[in-house]
Amino acid sequence: MYPAMALLETESIPLGTPCPDFDLPGVDDRNHRRDDFADADVLVVMFICNHCPYVVAIEDRLVALARHFAGRSVQFVAICSNDPEDYPADNFENMTKRAIQKGYPFPYLQDLSQQVARNFRAVCTPDLFVYGPDRGLAYHGRLDDNWQLPSQVTRQDLKDAIDTLLAGNNPSPEQVPSMGCSIKWRERRVP
Repeated sequence: MYPAMALLETESIPLGTPCPDFDLPGVDDRNHRRDDFADADVLVVMFICNHCPYVVAIEDRLVALARHFAGRSVQFVAICSNDPEDYPADNFENMTKRAIQKGYPFPYLQDLSQQVARNFRAVCTPDLFVYGPDRGLAYHGRLDDNWQLPSQVTRQDLKDAIDTLLAGNNPSPEQVPSMGCSIKWRERRVP
């Protein structure tokens, strides 16, 4: 049984903020770096995990969205920064199982030190970041306007932001924060 989940909204980060570098192991037994995806015009970095109910509720939509943009100049990357000792559902073995079970069409990376999450200023799961061709932050907000009921979604904010970037324009600066469980920080230990 996990302790009560703390509901947070994403931090306000200035648009144009450069995408932090990362070099993290993926469940595909490869390390992935930001610059491995330099050929993509749009880079979507998603801080997710296996057990958060907010992520679980939108996970299939994230997978479908990544598949929707397959073959276009968009790269999705998922990162799990949760402490796997206190939250074993989010350990590397379970990340691997989840990626296979859900058919993730994107790399799923483990941020064991949690430094990458800190560099991005990620605070919750899901925390969604979209970077344009210059790797400046173009969108930092929610997936859509109804995380609980996919059938009642009327605005697909993340998809619209990606489409806007692919069309050579900047998404609206009016962005609705994502919300979710707090990242499970490794308070007492260092890796």
